[in-house]
Amino acid sequence: MTREEKAEIISSLKTKFEENAHFYIADASGLTVEKINEFRSECFQNNVEYKVVKNTLIKRALDELEGDFTELEEVLKGTSGILFSKEAGNAPAKIIKAFRKKGNEKPILKAASIDKDIYLGDENLDTLSSLKSKEELIGEIILLLQSPAQRVISALESGKSTLAGVVKTLSEKE
Repeated sequence: MTREEKAEIISSLKTKFEENAHFYIADASGLTVEKINEFRSECFQNNVEYKVVKNTLIKRALDELEGDFTELEEVLKGTSGILFSKEAGNAPAKIIKAFRKKGNEKPILKAASIDKDIYLGDENLDTLSSLKSKEELIGEIILLLQSPAQRVISALESGKSTLAGVVKTLSEKE
């Protein structure tokens, strides 16, 4: 690979890292071509991009980013594939877990970056897969905010004749 090709890959990776707030680094070595294609297909169906890239190129691209990604250097050994997710931070973790449930031992999670928070090691897979997406959290907040208002409205509607009587009595007192 020439210097120009390497520079182009690093530039492309840097752009991917900047465009995607969430990325995972995983090891899928040892999987057959058929299994890798199946994994890529599942990623594609869930709007996650999977690329296998040399560790040195990943490191160089991360070095060009704002933020501290030095923790990731220790996992950049062996075969590394990157899963990019624009939307949901938990999507790659869910894909990896679902793929493993089919009897596959890999991919193994090496690390993940969710909004620049670093998670190292495969033991974080359950935690990452249970993270809620931004949309899910907003939906829950809206439901929580609507709940008290709905109770007030239903209380007013259920007692509208009583409320009307109270208002009439108060107006007659004056």
